[in-house]
Amino acid sequence: MLISSNELTALLKRVFEGMGYPVGYYEDAAALVKWLQVHGEQGFGELQRALPYVADRQRPALQLLAEESQSLLFDCHGRSALNCLPSIVELAETKALEQGCVNVKVRNCHNRKFVLKLLVDCARQGISGLAYWQNGKQPVSEHVASIAAGAVYPTYSEALLVDPATADTQTLTLLLSTRIDLLGQLHGSASQRSGYRQVSPEQFARAGQGALEGGMDISIELWQQLNQLAEAVLVENSEQSRSGAGGR
Repeated sequence: MLISSNELTALLKRVFEGMGYPVGYYEDAAALVKWLQVHGEQGFGELQRALPYVADRQRPALQLLAEESQSLLFDCHGRSALNCLPSIVELAETKALEQGCVNVKVRNCHNRKFVLKLLVDCARQGISGLAYWQNGKQPVSEHVASIAAGAVYPTYSEALLVDPATADTQTLTLLLSTRIDLLGQLHGSASQRSGYRQVSPEQFARAGQGALEGGMDISIELWQQLNQLAEAVLVENSEQSRSGAGGR
């Protein structure tokens, strides 16, 4: 079925609010999913993979392990990027604007592809960014995303590792700078990688325009699943209303 951009935004906000994300956090999470879907990078598929990790109240909180003038080290303790990355990038942006550059390492974090939208946010503040991560098991894939300061869209590339013996599949490395443009992509011989794919800023722009004009296709199964998660908001609000009415 086809849904509009506004319908997607409203649904995703209710989904994350229903999962217990506080005000501000559920808007951020919804925006990350929507950006991927609107720009042709399977936001719905990434969300389905994220669902086991997004309702993560039982997991330890995001932890800042080390902080220096130009570096940050975090442990997400198995949480989703939807829960952790907006706060991490916000602190990193502050450091980049103050110090000129910052190196961020994020451990034990799932669904790191959602960083793409956060790189766009950095660029709007005059910050160039580059993100690198590995993902999956047998096969393991490598991912690089980068954006110039002031740019509207990033460049993104991915490939499969032929020999994943040294894979680090739950870590994100993020570099931010106001001094230089951090533009990068995967490189190496065919014996090291296979299935190489690159998405240019122009391709992101075309995908976004197409989604806004023609809507986005979502499966009935996922639509129903998301609405069931969103119903938690309606149930909770109804219970609170009845409780309030009875107390007067």
